[in-house]
Amino acid sequence: MQSPSHASATPQPVSPSRRLRTVVLYLASVSPVLLLIALLAWGQVRSGGAPGGVLVHDEAGEGFVMQRAAPGLSGVDARSGTALDFEDMAGQVTVVYFWSSWCVACRIEAADLAAVYREYAGQPVEFIGIAVWDETGDVVRHLDRFGVTYPNIVDERGMRAVSYGAPGVPEKFFVDGEGRIVRKLIGPTPTEQVRAVVDELLLAL
Repeated sequence: MQSPSHASATPQPVSPSRRLRTVVLYLASVSPVLLLIALLAWGQVRSGGAPGGVLVHDEAGEGFVMQRAAPGLSGVDARSGTALDFEDMAGQVTVVYFWSSWCVACRIEAADLAAVYREYAGQPVEFIGIAVWDETGDVVRHLDRFGVTYPNIVDERGMRAVSYGAPGVPEKFFVDGEGRIVRKLIGPTPTEQVRAVVDELLLAL
């Protein structure tokens, strides 16, 4: 018969569920910055040679998003050269659109997305385009070609994409009336899906 002290010293096997829970808790505690770096590293592997290692989404879908306060955006409008500052997006619905002029999927949806933006004229809705790993001349030609009138900032080094956790293009982040990122759609999204999300957020204002 073993003594109590000897029995208690015997290591107990760790159940798979407990091991999984430990891993999940560890991942949840990881800094968001490290998570964004991991997302961009994954995009580098899946980019297929796109500039800056950006992942190109060829198919439409809903992407995972961490619901949090939307980072402020500032820069210069690619077409007009006007200084832009979107530090506080609360009080309206904002669509932050990450795209690139060299991205075929972005060109596919460009005109439709521009049309959706015009439909919400006069309502508390704003679109902000962020051209990732792009050049101003190419961006302006794209905007003119597809009739894009919402403001666009060129993100030459991809730092704004990092702040939002956008490893690829096209990606649309939807910011609610409280200034929080709440949804993300990826790929060349059907216009009815974009409208559905915007309308849902408008009703909540």
